Amino acid sequence: MIVLQASHIYKSFGGTQLLKDVTLAVREGEKIGLVGRNGAGKTTLLKILTGQLPPDAGEIIRPKTITLGYLAQQGGLQSNRTIWEELLSAFAHHTAMEEKLRNLEITMGRPEYTANPAMLKKVTEEYTGLRETFARNGGYEYRAAIRGVLHGLQFGEEYYNISVDQLSGGEKTRLALAKLLLTKPEVLILDEPTNYLDMETMGWLEKYLQTYPGAILAVSHDRYFLDTVAKAVYELEFSRLKRYNGNYSRYLVLKAEELEQQAKQYRKQQEEITRLQDFVRRNIARASTTGRAKSKQKLLEKIKPLEKPHSDDKKINVSMGTVRSSGKEVMTVKDLKIGYQGHAVASNLTFSIFRGERVALLGPNGTGKTTLLKTLAEILPPISGSINKGYHVSTGYYEQEQKHMAGNKQVIYELWDEFPQFDEQTVRTILGSFLFSGEDVLKYVGELSGGEKARLALAKLMCRQANFLMLDEPTSHLDILGNEAMENALLQYPGTLLFVSHDRYFINKIATRIIELTQTGVNSYLGNFDDYQSKKAAEARNQQPESRDSETTSETKKHYLQRKEKQREERRKQRRTEELEKLINDVEVNIKHLEQQLFLPEVYNDHKAYQQKNSELEELHKQLEEYMEEWVELTG
Repeated sequence: MIVLQASHIYKSFGGTQLLKDVTLAVREGEKIGLVGRNGAGKTTLLKILTGQLPPDAGEIIRPKTITLGYLAQQGGLQSNRTIWEELLSAFAHHTAMEEKLRNLEITMGRPEYTANPAMLKKVTEEYTGLRETFARNGGYEYRAAIRGVLHGLQFGEEYYNISVDQLSGGEKTRLALAKLLLTKPEVLILDEPTNYLDMETMGWLEKYLQTYPGAILAVSHDRYFLDTVAKAVYELEFSRLKRYNGNYSRYLVLKAEELEQQAKQYRKQQEEITRLQDFVRRNIARASTTGRAKSKQKLLEKIKPLEKPHSDDKKINVSMGTVRSSGKEVMTVKDLKIGYQGHAVASNLTFSIFRGERVALLGPNGTGKTTLLKTLAEILPPISGSINKGYHVSTGYYEQEQKHMAGNKQVIYELWDEFPQFDEQTVRTILGSFLFSGEDVLKYVGELSGGEKARLALAKLMCRQANFLMLDEPTSHLDILGNEAMENALLQYPGTLLFVSHDRYFINKIATRIIELTQTGVNSYLGNFDDYQSKKAAEARNQQPESRDSETTSETKKHYLQRKEKQREERRKQRRTEELEKLINDVEVNIKHLEQQLFLPEVYNDHKAYQQKNSELEELHKQLEEYMEEWVELTG
């Protein structure tokens, strides 16, 4: 069943056509990703699908019974209610039924009803029917569901009584996502849902969406998210939409195969056209062959020329080199404590980085990843400990926010002033490779978008030709094509990398080692992001990881005991989870048994017996809710 359809949609803004004859279909339960470069019209299409923007032509078709939910990029909630009250409002129907059940319970206990069997029977039947409906619709689990989603999106119990209007913009967007997930619309439309989420939260969201019963259409630059969630991908390119079955990685393969096939067909047809034209030219004037030439001419006229295949290949042309190679040991950090104005955010940091490594720096938000990069780049002083650079090491630092750029400078001079040895043609060529062409180079830096500033900063970094690059979220403002160009450049880069990124696809492709910041120091794991996750899972199962750098295997006794305690806690959680699953099953069986007893004549016609069974049932439902909440807390 098709739950949402766009048919022959056209949309233009200021003479620029964003959407041309766009057709899309979303089927029941389908998980779809929507991709395309920045400015291609993805958000515009979502707004048309959700009725927020009218198309110039075409229609949107959606069955009247189908519910639709939409999360905009800046779709934060605005409310003076507390977080708990706001999410509870998603279950207004449940709370109304709860109140009616309580009122019916009070009514059944009144003397005038207990003394009148006919009146009591009528209200009891109403109560029983309502409670069955309440239970069938998840009435005894919805509070646990609220806690589970809040926990998954990093809102602990300390947030429950905070007013929504006190939250930051990112927190409001996360809360809007939480409320949307709890309402469970049959079609869920998400515009960049992983914005403002850390890796742990993104992992939780992916698992949640994988089992989401409704259909999902999501715009995302997070390719790991698209690989994990999407089962089909729509690409918006040159104002048109095309569907590819499979996740993001499969889409890349199908797209490449399609372009290759189109190129072959185009070349083959061009060769045939050239051959026929040559035959006609050589034989049309000769009496003996003019008939055949005219026949070939008619054949030529019947050929419908294929369009020359093309893709949106306007992408960053990055090539990063080094002036000279560094020594084998690039940087050694020992007993480092870092922070601001004496306030430590991380300590006990000891590790080494070697020539040619591409090291990803991971850890939860607030563990000091950016602070560490700034300290290693000599932007911040260390509180204590030592940092030693190796032989012939030259460093380059990429800052996520680009605060150091002068807003009153033109793009060309932002680069040229820093590298005055270049002539104007060289500067323009470099900027052109980062998509600053023509009049773009005369724009003022203060007028640039986040993506444009990122490209300018990367151009400056390339010109440094440093052999050790420290990058803080280098892909955060780039679209998917920009990310791919950056990955290809860094894979060819002959120097050493240390970088912070939330882009798991990027980490997976680039990293050769992971350094994880923890509350007690650092852990080091050889391999990419998938290897890191496998080793973390092995640790959680009380197994030794496959490999770990020798510099981190010699833990102190204190760290060893802490790790063993963590493993014991994980085993305890696993045992308690299994125990809770059995208890939940037992309680559900008992609830079903009691509900059946309520309809027995000897119980139904005996007010005291009915009340007793009903009280027992209420206790079981409360117990079930407690077990469910604890289970969600342990498995969230």
